[in-house]
Amino acid sequence: MLILCVLQSRQWLGRKVSSRLISLLALFTTVMHFEVLSSPALAIPPAASVQTKLKVPISMSYEPFNTSRYLKVPPNFSISVYARIKKARFMAVAPNGDLLVSQPSTGKVLLVRPNGSRDPIISDFVAGLRRPHDIVFHKINNTTYIYISETHQINRFIYKPGNTMAQNRQVVVAGLPDASTRELRGSYGHELKNIALDANHKLYVSIASTCNACLSDTVSNPKRGAIYQYNADGTNRRLFAQGLRNAEGLAFVPGTNDLWVTVMNRDNVAYPFRDATGNYGKIIPSYVDNHPPEQFTQVRDGGNYGWPFCNSNPDTSSGFNNMPFDRDYEFNADGRVNCNAMDKIKKGMQAHSAPLGLTFLQNTNFPRLYSNGAVVGLHGSWNRQEKTGYNIAYFPWDTRRNLPGNQMNLVSGWLLAATQEVWGRPVDMVVDQQGNLLISDDYGHAIYKLSYTPPG
Repeated sequence: MLILCVLQSRQWLGRKVSSRLISLLALFTTVMHFEVLSSPALAIPPAASVQTKLKVPISMSYEPFNTSRYLKVPPNFSISVYARIKKARFMAVAPNGDLLVSQPSTGKVLLVRPNGSRDPIISDFVAGLRRPHDIVFHKINNTTYIYISETHQINRFIYKPGNTMAQNRQVVVAGLPDASTRELRGSYGHELKNIALDANHKLYVSIASTCNACLSDTVSNPKRGAIYQYNADGTNRRLFAQGLRNAEGLAFVPGTNDLWVTVMNRDNVAYPFRDATGNYGKIIPSYVDNHPPEQFTQVRDGGNYGWPFCNSNPDTSSGFNNMPFDRDYEFNADGRVNCNAMDKIKKGMQAHSAPLGLTFLQNTNFPRLYSNGAVVGLHGSWNRQEKTGYNIAYFPWDTRRNLPGNQMNLVSGWLLAATQEVWGRPVDMVVDQQGNLLISDDYGHAIYKLSYTPPG
């Protein structure tokens, strides 16, 4: 309405109106547009649209940055390489601003400390771990802990501001299944563990599947493809939710105890319909390309999300929202498991995008236009005919319904669509104290910094 009034004013005033007045009216329109945008329950800020040259310090300009690289980011953002870390995975920002980065391939968690205008100082925070993965800071009374997951256990360390090395280690959860578990005979497809803690000091541990799809995980002890809840000290284990093939991102909506997860769904699913195509029970590449969708969903106590018996169907009028289930041909063709009794997935994502890290931006210093939303690191496909993923997805948050809106790109460009070349695979995201979004990449071996500069 305001834009229409401005245009009508320009027509009515004709040439008598000064260019300065038109500029002021346009500026007022822009300001009012963003004010209106930020006020509803579901604000939709600009998506990635500006092709931006990646800024790379000379000291870090080795492969894949030995040639100019470009990423698409939203207007008024820039992106740079902040640090080079081989196979960087999950991250956490310490209360004093230091960055911790897990490095499963070396058994280390690294400390990355700012060093003025020079390259950050990188040192070992803790070493000698078994494929460490997720890192969470959590305060109980007056004590701040760092929880760090290994494949077979969860540790916590007492943290004091400025610590450069982990101190006072406690093993709070032991005996988690990994490749060393006798019955698995050295084979565990998703043995890395992810964790979260809620405001009531409950610890949540994702025990992912050993396989693409199998029945053995559903009857093991503990169950795999599941999330378990513990007290913060590791006592009182109980099954919290199941039917989640590989829940990597675990996070609570800030200010709530609502647990949300991102889930890598199964590969090579057989065509489940007896129809005129004659494809029933066959592996059809064109079907596999888009089925079943990856998952972004709230997880309730006692929930069952279907894997490996039921697969979400995105081909209905609801699209990726609250999808119905199809019976899995391999494990549930006869319908012995009731898919109608399963908890529907709140939000789907393109199949094989490989979602990893999940970060809610509420209560951070990230730019206000984006701070009511969530970001997901899409690691990218390995078995799709045309590659997908390889970007940072953004979901505006509907605070009235406590649901994510439609997915958009916040950062993209690690996949060159024309050639299908991949030069980076994002994993996790955290917001630093200055409001920058730090992004880990275990393929380009880097930490990126996405920074915002207010216009004008």
